[in-house]
Amino acid sequence: MTDLIASLRQIVGDAHVLTEGDLTAYEQDWRRRVHGKALAVVRPATTEQVAAVVKACAANGTSIVPQGGNTGLVVGSTPDTSGQQVVLNLGRMQAIRTIDKDNLTVTVEAGCILQTLQERCEGQGYLFPLSLAAEGSCTIGGNLGTNAGGTQVVRYGNTRELCLGLEVVNAQGEIWNGLKGLRKDNTGYDLRNLFIGSEGTLGVITAATMKIYPMPASQLTAWAALPSFDAAVRLLALAHQYLGAGLTGFEVMNRFALTLVDKHMPQLRVPFIDNPAFPYAVVLEN
Repeated sequence: MTDLIASLRQIVGDAHVLTEGDLTAYEQDWRRRVHGKALAVVRPATTEQVAAVVKACAANGTSIVPQGGNTGLVVGSTPDTSGQQVVLNLGRMQAIRTIDKDNLTVTVEAGCILQTLQERCEGQGYLFPLSLAAEGSCTIGGNLGTNAGGTQVVRYGNTRELCLGLEVVNAQGEIWNGLKGLRKDNTGYDLRNLFIGSEGTLGVITAATMKIYPMPASQLTAWAALPSFDAAVRLLALAHQYLGAGLTGFEVMNRFALTLVDKHMPQLRVPFIDNPAFPYAVVLEN
């Protein structure tokens, strides 16, 4: 293992191979339920460095745990307790390479924070519609690796539907450049969709070309209290009927979840929470 660590240091630099000190941010899930032990945390800065790290680990028979913002709920980015796994953290790969205003696409590296991408696009007058609670710390690579949903799935779909092309390092350390913004594409095998949602088991996503949209001229948000889940389903049908493609988000929450919000975030107002006749609530976005 000493030879492997030395090789990794040569690839990414001594400062970006972490083996000592407090590595909790990389070895523990964000809810603090699982704590692993990594052989090393490696932080590459380029796709070529990712490929070289993967080749070195493959030659040594060492398994890799790809990691973005480490905000997932299923501990998929947390190493086990063996101390034999390398955590490959892509947090240094943050570049937004290009914004193509003519084709309405953005090409971005996997370590870019979701909120950073949202704000950059907004500053150019465009919307990147993926939005979720961890957007201030989750990364685009992690969003793609888990096929994250977010709050605007009704209109824009999961992360899969927002992706047009990928750059990936496979298990042999080879780089597949599938970055493209072509929308009407009916050629060949759909390798992109094999990697999306695979959580790093088939390869390490290093960059992606994503769809963006013109910024909406206006937005409307409504909160509705409901007596049952069946009522929420009926409301969804009505929303589709009257709002059509304009329906952007439809999030159902039960009383238990809202009670937790009220308990742990007392600064927030939770409408209708004191009325037991309405155990469900829906947030609609148009």
